[in-house]
Amino acid sequence: MQRSGVPASITLAQGLVESAAGQSTLAVKANNHFGIKCHSDWKGKKIYKDDDKAGECFRVYANAAASFRDHSDFLRYQDRYKSLFELEPTDYKGWAKGLKKAGYATDPKYADKLIKVIEDYQLYRYDIAETIPEAPLEIEKPVEVTVNKASEVYRFQLSRDVYEINGVPCVYAVEGDTYSSLALAYGLFKGEILSFNDLRSEEDLNPGDIVYLKRKKAHGARGLEKYIASGNGETLRDISQRFGIRLSSLRRFNKLQADSVPLEGDTIVLRRR
Repeated sequence: MQRSGVPASITLAQGLVESAAGQSTLAVKANNHFGIKCHSDWKGKKIYKDDDKAGECFRVYANAAASFRDHSDFLRYQDRYKSLFELEPTDYKGWAKGLKKAGYATDPKYADKLIKVIEDYQLYRYDIAETIPEAPLEIEKPVEVTVNKASEVYRFQLSRDVYEINGVPCVYAVEGDTYSSLALAYGLFKGEILSFNDLRSEEDLNPGDIVYLKRKKAHGARGLEKYIASGNGETLRDISQRFGIRLSSLRRFNKLQADSVPLEGDTIVLRRR
């Protein structure tokens, strides 16, 4: 809970429900207490079991602790569960209902089962600590731009909001923007702005696209070590733009090509420890 922001009561209740209190075949033979499947990026041992389809691949863990850690990361780094981390860590009912709403389980009574287990065994006691852990770091935060700061560090127009992603200044494209027009507006060469955004030639900009005004970082923000792909056609460059990381770093971390399209459930490493 302190590491990931996932309430302890939720983790414990899910483990109890999904592993039949540690007695399921996956829990006993594979230390897999949450039924997490292999996905294409899993490099560890595997076990095969009938589930939605016959002979599906499930992860095998060295111990139960590894299974619990992987489950917390599974929730923390997937977009579909991002809104849950805006809830109070003690709001186990909100988490239980939010998991069901986000599509974690197909059982219509899944949320009710979690809540019942939490209340029957008073698991909510484990959510209370001297220091309540904060939710995972926000990826984006506004940057206050002043005349002095602009003249000292950047050369930004004050008529437009400038943001930071991973500590790198950027703007969001609006209708009519091009890389050339933004380079001119912010006192950059066209080649510079293309390089900052991992491009060799100019491409069309869509409203809402992120455009970096300085070179992106060589690693992801502290606390965001990985990202679990959603499988919606997002390329490695899309991910590098989203998290303010150089494309070359992502390629190196994950041993992938620049134009790679990760599959749903693939883990993309954002930061080397």
